[in-house]
Amino acid sequence: MSEPRLPGPTTPEWGTFALILGCYTLWLALLFVPLPFWLTGPLLALVLALHSSLTHEVLHGHPFRARALNEALMALPLTLLIPYGRFRDLHLAHHLDARLTDPYDDPESNYLDPGVWAGLPRWQRAVYAANNTLLGRILLGPAIGQLQFMAEDWRRRDERAVWGAWALHLAGLAAVLWVVARSPLPLWIYLAAAYGALGVLKIRTFLEHRAHEHARARTVIVEDRGPLAFLFLNNNLHVVHHMHPKAPWYRLPALYRAGRARYLACNGQYVYRSYGEVLRRYLLRPKDPVAHPLFRAR
Repeated sequence: MSEPRLPGPTTPEWGTFALILGCYTLWLALLFVPLPFWLTGPLLALVLALHSSLTHEVLHGHPFRARALNEALMALPLTLLIPYGRFRDLHLAHHLDARLTDPYDDPESNYLDPGVWAGLPRWQRAVYAANNTLLGRILLGPAIGQLQFMAEDWRRRDERAVWGAWALHLAGLAAVLWVVARSPLPLWIYLAAAYGALGVLKIRTFLEHRAHEHARARTVIVEDRGPLAFLFLNNNLHVVHHMHPKAPWYRLPALYRAGRARYLACNGQYVYRSYGEVLRRYLLRPKDPVAHPLFRAR
């Protein structure tokens, strides 16, 4: 399917810039305005999840033309764990659609090589199986993903892009923890909120891509227009994002409405009506096997 001609992006995109500033303002407010901890924690998790969605927006070239300015806006790793430079490089590699879901070539794949899966001890297979339910992905997914990510980066620690990204990340991490330490919020609540934010993001990534013979049919549409769609900056319309990765978040719904039939024909009708449907169907049961069902041994 040919990509429709899009109007040129607004430069600067002041709406996105204002949302970034608003996100940081809410972050500071939740740190320093006295609220009950049971309220601050969940609200902070949502703000941190929004910050992660904005980080994704920035690495795709928004809200300014200047990459250095965009990246400076996201210099603070509010969710603590992933260096921006590594997220940027791995996510852009993920956008090579011909490699989507490949256990080795897609950095964001949740599938394992069937040979690796068969060789895992029973306890590890049980953990991965639990992680393949939506509830498991929310609760276990951030820890499993972080351990896998750090193990891979440790193997690549001599690469300049890797250690450089981690050096910048540690400086930003120190700044974030310095601010948190001077707030009245206990550190453990902040850590729990950061983990919770990553768990919320796993709702989006849980079924974004499926194993399919045709690369264009691997990417989902979730036709949700509720709070989660905003929190994910419309990336629930994921096939639209993959086909138009430079389109800003606020244009994705209009693009989808204008070409719904084409997008669904392109992705093989891989569509859900809402995240409510996703929760009902997969909260306690897996959608996919852990081992990639179409993987061909190399």
